[in-house]
Amino acid sequence: MTGARRPPRLLLVTGMSGAGKSTVLDALEDFGWDTVDNLPADLLNAFVNGDGTQCRTAPVAVGMDVRSRGFDPAELPALIRSVPGVAPEILYLDCSGNELIRRFNETRRRHPLAPDRPAEDGIARERGWTAPLRNASDSLIDTSDLSPVELREELRRRYGSAIGDPVLTIMSFGYARGTLRTADLVFDMRFLDNPHWVDELRPLTGNDQAVRAYLEKDEAWEQSLAKVEALLIDWIPRYWSAGKAYLTVAFGCTGGRHRSVCATAEMAERLRRAGFSPNVRHRDLGSQPSDTIEGPAGAGSGQR
Repeated sequence: MTGARRPPRLLLVTGMSGAGKSTVLDALEDFGWDTVDNLPADLLNAFVNGDGTQCRTAPVAVGMDVRSRGFDPAELPALIRSVPGVAPEILYLDCSGNELIRRFNETRRRHPLAPDRPAEDGIARERGWTAPLRNASDSLIDTSDLSPVELREELRRRYGSAIGDPVLTIMSFGYARGTLRTADLVFDMRFLDNPHWVDELRPLTGNDQAVRAYLEKDEAWEQSLAKVEALLIDWIPRYWSAGKAYLTVAFGCTGGRHRSVCATAEMAERLRRAGFSPNVRHRDLGSQPSDTIEGPAGAGSGQR
């Protein structure tokens, strides 16, 4: 990306109570952001721009939820985008109901919308009330299955650059271990021959040359990657031009160890040659080979 520097980012951190807003704001502060939690809505512009005598350069993150004075999910998207001199974004933190109930029970906190009722009542009410914010959000992070360390790493990938340059990430994952919640574009590689069912390849991964050589024998390998490469080279700049600050492209296979890993590594290299600078992550690379995960074995090397 070249050209004029973007204005500083203004990130509204919002979402479900108990989904990790405080953790997010703490991490952003460590990354160099100016942060404030539970800011009253009518003080937003004053906090971001002060008295207007100095031009803001640092990105700013503002936490607001049902406890914040003036919190109106229907009005907040327009409010955040009306602040001058910044590039506004909305990050909505979601979490499954069961996990939220567990967190409230574990911390013995009362839900702010159900102080005298079970937490699930407040969770249901809040999910419905904040739906306009969720729908208007620029990014959604589901923290249901994320440890604090994993959440912090996801935030570093998205928001660790204080200058706000676009971030491109190429990831692999296994469908049998759960879909990837944070991906913008997903390509399913399960149509390729599965190296798991080749005895000498089973303990290896898509980072090993033997697995790559096996996949290259499948005529669909090169044809498919060439089409995906052309698509991404065309689409990625369009996402940047539209103001998207980060993009996650994911490749999935059954177990997340062979086909998706090899496709991710290959696509990252192709995009680097095209002038992009992708980050590479493999969600399930460290998992153990499992016939149960991969499904029943079939005849021939083409078992999917």
